[in-house]
Amino acid sequence: MKIIVGLGNPGKEYEKTRHNAGFLAIDELAKELDVKVTTSKFKALIGEGFHKGEKVILVKPQTYMNLSGDSVLAIMKYYDAYDEDLLVISDDLDLDVGMVRIRDKGSAGGQKGIKSIIDRLETQEFSRLRIGIGKNPLIKTVDYVLGKISGDEAIEKATQCALDFIEGVDHLELMNRYNTKAPKQ
Repeated sequence: MKIIVGLGNPGKEYEKTRHNAGFLAIDELAKELDVKVTTSKFKALIGEGFHKGEKVILVKPQTYMNLSGDSVLAIMKYYDAYDEDLLVISDDLDLDVGMVRIRDKGSAGGQKGIKSIIDRLETQEFSRLRIGIGKNPLIKTVDYVLGKISGDEAIEKATQCALDFIEGVDHLELMNRYNTKAPKQ
């Protein structure tokens, strides 16, 4: 079983914003897997399906970013899941637009949703996939992350990376495939 969590904020005003890149990746993954992420459970919207024989739980916490750990902890306990079965997808200001980065463990790196999950699970030993949204020094950070996301290349890469994770591709290979330089603008 694999649990794939996309971080974002619920509500119409946050749809298709940079900060909801994790939700957008879950939406794309749900299309690929023909899974409906509509069941309200564990303070989240979830959907269950299978990919190449592997059970997959897709999750969009509805707790707002800073409290994502509450939802993830409840899901991990309910499914009696292991840390290595969890992949969390989030936005990252420090990565250029179009880039993705996967890691098998590590700190929150300033991402409050990841920090909440680390705090609630009491471990950093879970995979995370960051989608680069870049920065604009002329726009306040809060306004920038809540601005509309443009392009979908990074979302497509993140979706393919998540599929490879579900299929059991090891982390070194995932890093070699997906941790690349930003595309030329």
